[in-house]
Amino acid sequence: MSESDTTIRALLRHAIDYAGLFPPAQLDMAGAVDQFAQYRAGTDAWALGRFIVTSARLDEFEGAAAALLPREQDAEPWPVALLSGRDPAHDAELIFNFNERHARAAAGHAVIDTLEARAADLDELELRVRSAPDDVTVYIELPWQDDPTDAVAALANLEARAKIRTGGTTSEAFPPPHAVARFIRICVDQAVPFKATAGLHHPLRGEHRLTYEPASASGTMYGHLNLLVAAALADQGLSLEELEAILVEREARAFSFDADGVRWRHFHADRTSIDRIRSRVAISFGSCSFTEPLDDLRALGLL
Repeated sequence: MSESDTTIRALLRHAIDYAGLFPPAQLDMAGAVDQFAQYRAGTDAWALGRFIVTSARLDEFEGAAAALLPREQDAEPWPVALLSGRDPAHDAELIFNFNERHARAAAGHAVIDTLEARAADLDELELRVRSAPDDVTVYIELPWQDDPTDAVAALANLEARAKIRTGGTTSEAFPPPHAVARFIRICVDQAVPFKATAGLHHPLRGEHRLTYEPASASGTMYGHLNLLVAAALADQGLSLEELEAILVEREARAFSFDADGVRWRHFHADRTSIDRIRSRVAISFGSCSFTEPLDDLRALGLL
């Protein structure tokens, strides 16, 4: 394994939450669950995070995963992120019952350790966080159109986490770079962990098809490498303008990796900074493809 490979792995370790059920992949449940099982057993399992499922489809997930979940007594459970429904109390009950069942080897080991929700205002944000079971990590998706300062401060007080949507299947779903840079800057300053989701299949910013349909329109997507490096360098005190410049960087040669860390142009984050930012702030990103983000890194010669 090369020195650059070691640093890339540190940057991406368990970073890719698998959203195969969602557009543009939109696999059926059996297909998505089977893929997740294969990824957990594969050589790239080091990069795999959680399986993402909506509360409305949790029963369907249990049925599809029943034959695949590990049943050894000390097996590592499948980690699951639940996308909340309309009723926080119902979500809490679903999580509690699911975790009770799957703590037993006979049912197959799995655990919902993460709940992702939206909130219309600060009151609903607090309700969503306080309604969740104590041992579940809560992410609240914040609208990128609004200044997230107050919401991130509230999440800090509640020891909860933030989420930003960085794309979708239409060009309008992609936030402008200054909004993403602002979100990262505020989360780093407040020490609030965050995740991003949508439109992050590729390492670098560029033009890509918005769906997998042959006649799909194209749009400008963010890169997961841009995002994670921006977070690591935000920890070094970079300005909003500098973070925005990282997010829109399209040149692979502008990034370099070695045993000491990552460099973007003349800015550098060492391995300690990378480990700290990944464990404490930039936690993961959702992608409906697990292989595409890694295959693209290999094509660039970075992995």
